[in-house]
Amino acid sequence: MADLFADDVPQSAGPDAPSEDAPLADRLRPRSLAEVIGQDHVTGPEGAIGRMIAAGKLSSLVLWGPPGTGKTSIARLLAAEVGMRYEAVSAVFSGVADLKKAFATAETAKKAGQRTLLFVDEIHRFNRAQQDGFLPFVERGVVTLIGATTENPSFELNAALLSRAQVLILHRLDAEALGQLLDRAEELEGPLPLSPEARDALIASADGDGRFLLNQAETLYNAKIDEPLNPAALGQFLQRRVAVYDKDREGHYNLISALHKAVRGSDPQAALYYMARMLVAGEEPLFVARRLIRMAVEDIGMADPGALTQCVAAKDTYQFLGSPEGELALVQACLYLATAPKSNAVYKAQKAAWKSARETGSLMPPMNIVNAPTKLMKDAGYGAGYSYDHDAEDGFSGDNYWPDEMEPQEFYQPVERGFERKVRERLDYWARLRSQRGG
Repeated sequence: MADLFADDVPQSAGPDAPSEDAPLADRLRPRSLAEVIGQDHVTGPEGAIGRMIAAGKLSSLVLWGPPGTGKTSIARLLAAEVGMRYEAVSAVFSGVADLKKAFATAETAKKAGQRTLLFVDEIHRFNRAQQDGFLPFVERGVVTLIGATTENPSFELNAALLSRAQVLILHRLDAEALGQLLDRAEELEGPLPLSPEARDALIASADGDGRFLLNQAETLYNAKIDEPLNPAALGQFLQRRVAVYDKDREGHYNLISALHKAVRGSDPQAALYYMARMLVAGEEPLFVARRLIRMAVEDIGMADPGALTQCVAAKDTYQFLGSPEGELALVQACLYLATAPKSNAVYKAQKAAWKSARETGSLMPPMNIVNAPTKLMKDAGYGAGYSYDHDAEDGFSGDNYWPDEMEPQEFYQPVERGFERKVRERLDYWARLRSQRGG
């Protein structure tokens, strides 16, 4: 087995037992990795951490997961498991001086034959320069870094730091895992004053956060409630948890992506659900309105031109009424989009036209359709041969409008759905006339 586990390495005594008056969540912290709930895919024998322990080779890690999923507990228990010094800093409360002190202490410990596991909570809150400061100490083996973050490391951590650490994803706790936490609480404190239905409601309100669940349970214990509460009474007693949602971070982009794809996939029920998730969690309604307008032109377009009108009207209505009344207009627009015929023909036409414009540069339009405001320009042939379409049969001249050096292109190709079916018929009709007139 590697030196990391050798007998001459001073062993940690494990996490200190919390005092009797400590919060319930602290008193129920797992005492070994085997007691960690809901993260067997990481901590179990077949998980990354389990395999590292079995191989006797611990590498730096980034633990990425929602709040209350056990990141801090896993780091503390891992240090105890492998007999390393455990030192913790928080990016919220620590600065450069704290980091220098932690590294200096780790250097001293290394000279004495003991390695240090440095746990950095909320590591994404350190700026890029501070994150770079970890690199030499990680590379020289002064510390084994365990970072914890609730944010996507791909966006929030330096590439150099990510290349030296393995990212492990922790899952939000499901109902079964949260139920096990309540079981442990009841073994310690006695039955919760809840009906079975209220117990389920309490678990659902935790939104996957074990720490929050235990804090709510502790509130119930401290209240000394005589009769079991039903769900309605529980809802009155406990404040409802606000959904976890960071408006400038990954949750923001995940939900707007889900809303957009549900609209595109013509699932109005799912679209309304994701819109509700965003607005209930505090998203700016006008941001949602802007995204709906984008969906109207990208995914529906000319298949139903009324979609854009609906969305702009919804935006105006919300600005006029405000919340919560104005949000009903956003709901109507969302449902209109999700139930409308879909076409990305306008979107594809824009991409194709922009590409062609970049490639063809500054080609001159044909002389028959350029402006001729002066006699000199008229004498030079500007505007010569222009056919005024309203004077032509069927109101259609069939003239050529493309530069002489360029073949006519077909950027916009309407689909056989919704209003674009009629547009397709019009284009086919004009194509026939143009062919007949030699245009």
